[in-house]
Amino acid sequence: MTEFATQTTTDGALHLILDGPMTIYNASEIKAQLLNALKSASILELDLSHVGEMDTAGFQLLVLAKQESLREGKTLRIVAHSPAVRDVIDFYNMDAFFGDPMIIPAEH
Repeated sequence: MTEFATQTTTDGALHLILDGPMTIYNASEIKAQLLNALKSASILELDLSHVGEMDTAGFQLLVLAKQESLREGKTLRIVAHSPAVRDVIDFYNMDAFFGDPMIIPAEH
């Protein structure tokens, strides 16, 4: 089960933290949370540092969120990538599509 936490940043962005897997098994739940967050904020910061597993369905949700943010003239920023998220984004060679810096911790 994926858990969600939100807070507002100093620049007014909605900071959404996903904690848990981003897989086909919880894709509809995550999709609803992402789209609701995009509706309620002009800037959405997505913290994926606690995502332990991501499959193609989870990746597709990130693509959907990015496309929806562009379509609505809003900003989506991924501000933290877990190793699982980095692996999937690297696998699909989509880091330029998202445009967010992927910080790799020193222990990796």
